[in-house]
Amino acid sequence: MSNPIVGPHVAIVTPFDSEGKLDEQALRQQVSRQLKNGNKIFCNGTNGEFFVLTDAEKRRVTEICLDQAGSADLVVTHIGETSLEQTIQHGLDVAAMGIKAVSVITPWFSALRAKELIKYYQDVADALPIPIYLYNIPARTGNTITPEIAAELAKHPNIYGIKDSAGSLESLQGFLAVSEQAENFDVLTGPDSLILTGYQLGAVGCISGIANIVPDLVNQVYQGFISDDQELAQTAQNRINYLRANLYPIAFAPAVVKKMVNLLGEKVGDSRYPVFFTKEEEEKLLEIYNS
Repeated sequence: MSNPIVGPHVAIVTPFDSEGKLDEQALRQQVSRQLKNGNKIFCNGTNGEFFVLTDAEKRRVTEICLDQAGSADLVVTHIGETSLEQTIQHGLDVAAMGIKAVSVITPWFSALRAKELIKYYQDVADALPIPIYLYNIPARTGNTITPEIAAELAKHPNIYGIKDSAGSLESLQGFLAVSEQAENFDVLTGPDSLILTGYQLGAVGCISGIANIVPDLVNQVYQGFISDDQELAQTAQNRINYLRANLYPIAFAPAVVKKMVNLLGEKVGDSRYPVFFTKEEEEKLLEIYNS
């Protein structure tokens, strides 16, 4: 099959209601908001607060996103858990829903050697009937997928690429070099600062947290790139870089994203991350956004 993840995706937030429960209607509204701006959906990621969701909530988030999008071609979900068995079961459950592809974070807390990471991903890929993508975010998991590990995993027929959220150009370039040598292995950018650079160097898509705040700009980067309108792409990327550089240092970035979405009038509720904002910090967020 052709590779299923191409173009701009939003790492969509998971809305909660006033009681802290999954707000299904608000999630549907956020899916529609992103689709109207031309972005596809990546659910149950870091910005979706996946590791503070119950198993049932994670499944329901995927189900809602698929239903609201109306097409499996528009939705990808993350399934990574702390154990191999949990990850495989999660993958089988969403595959039964009709999801087209999944991403899998490295296990966290336990420090794994290269051979153990390789076997883990091979076992997941063997067990699932749909394509999987590696998800590299070492700052959060303590485990790093190196280009060497990726090169070995790229040989697996059911491993289609990697979402690199390591945050550096060097890391991105390492995986792009693997992609150039592998027959069927794509690279997706995670850091919002590298969206345009990623496209220019050969990445096929992005999975963006800041798209929750500025869905139009993230899509403009892609549209400008594919239409060779470099001014459009660079202008949008410059604005994204400004927002990222000034908003994200205020608190844990995914919590900042969710708070900012709320401040823009999109009711997505509080974060389950133990992060809170003072009135002064909220005013600062709005001041940055409006500057």
